Amino acid sequence: MDTAVAKPNRMGNILVKTLSFGVLVFLARFAYFITTTGNTYDSRAVTDAINTAAAVRLRDFYSSLFHDLIAEGFLSLNSRTLCIGTLTGEDVATLREIGVADSIGIAAKSSPPLVRHGHGSRIPFKDEAFDFIFSGNMDLERSDRPIEFAKEVSRTLKPGGFFVVLTSGTDLYSLNSLLALFNSCRAIRTSEIDGIDFPSQNIREVVLMKDNSIPDDYVDARSKQASKCSAPGFMHELIRKAEPLIAEEPLKPWVTFRRNLKNITYLSSIVDISFKHTYIYIDVGSRNYASSIGNWFKKHYPKQNKPFQIYAIEADSTFHDEYRTKKGVTLLPYAAWIRNETLFFEITREPNKNMDRSRGGMGRIQTVQSSLEFTGKADKIQGFDFAKWLKGLGLRNDYVVMKMDVEGTEFHLIPRMIESGVMCLVDELFLECHYSRWQRCCPGVRSPKYQKTYDQCLALFSSLRERGVFVHQWW
Repeated sequence: MDTAVAKPNRMGNILVKTLSFGVLVFLARFAYFITTTGNTYDSRAVTDAINTAAAVRLRDFYSSLFHDLIAEGFLSLNSRTLCIGTLTGEDVATLREIGVADSIGIAAKSSPPLVRHGHGSRIPFKDEAFDFIFSGNMDLERSDRPIEFAKEVSRTLKPGGFFVVLTSGTDLYSLNSLLALFNSCRAIRTSEIDGIDFPSQNIREVVLMKDNSIPDDYVDARSKQASKCSAPGFMHELIRKAEPLIAEEPLKPWVTFRRNLKNITYLSSIVDISFKHTYIYIDVGSRNYASSIGNWFKKHYPKQNKPFQIYAIEADSTFHDEYRTKKGVTLLPYAAWIRNETLFFEITREPNKNMDRSRGGMGRIQTVQSSLEFTGKADKIQGFDFAKWLKGLGLRNDYVVMKMDVEGTEFHLIPRMIESGVMCLVDELFLECHYSRWQRCCPGVRSPKYQKTYDQCLALFSSLRERGVFVHQWW
């Protein structure tokens, strides 16, 4: 299955980039000189020359950037300034050179007198200490504690002070994720600027101002909210980049699924998901581990090197023991439902009752309408209010991927999720919609298990996309 996708282009470490084009040119000229003259060279001198050239290019970049910020009134010569995550102090040195004398940097490794030990998520200065804070080395997007990073910036920035951050993500999704972290700040402007060595590789510059008039408990409109489910315009733009829905009912859905799986446009393949607090995958109706967690999500979903917390929701006790040995997976041994109550289910088995755990189609849970409608084994299991549980996770600043395969219950769960607003907490949804399909065993005969039609399923998918849900057809 070829579903591997490339992560969006990233700037990476600025200092590393400074060694790219300019250094290559320097080495080429130097090699030509040595070849044509036959002279020997001192390797230490070459290294020093390379580092000097890189430092000059980096200072030129910062000098141009800071002069523009001074011209726009965001930075002044009297500003007390902090640079977060500086590697070699070049940004601090540049600020002092252009006249912003009261400038200091913090990094994991101190380098006196320009750089003190500290982190973006733990700034070693008192409250409201700075007029201007700068993060130019992608520290925020690399941070595994972005909320703490944002809180520390807000804590140490004076009211009316400015925070300027450079990021490699230039899509609107990542911008809104970043802005949602800073509830106490107003966005002044965003712009794309040229990279240091390659002008074609843009960097986003974001300017924020601390505004004390914003209440502490204010929830930014850019944040995902469970109380108000309205997708921002950029989500509709992203949905237009998703694979099209299959308009005609497939005669062989099992074949269509394999083909469609290769065509899926994953959300994380077209946006930068760096500015999120936690990364979560929820498999609703997970069945055995290999069914989709092990064989699909773990292997093929583009995670951008982020660690995902995994929840497996599976009511069939046949699969529960398997999950006890799976690290990093939290099992909820219940049925996702619209409220907390006891449910009766029929658990179907193959005629020989042998469970092949490598296959996902066995041991499926079927909702029982009455005792006269089934001849199999009826089990009593606990259903739980899935929407309420989801809301309780506090997913406002998290990246949430969900796969849902609930044997027809989606026609109850999805409306409940929309009504409660928790659908807006889900960034990407892989939904299997159950309808009366053509049977694989018997050409021309539909399955009697479900009453819904393919058109009803298509209408469900279409309505979700119209609401701004990045949903895919799952089979």
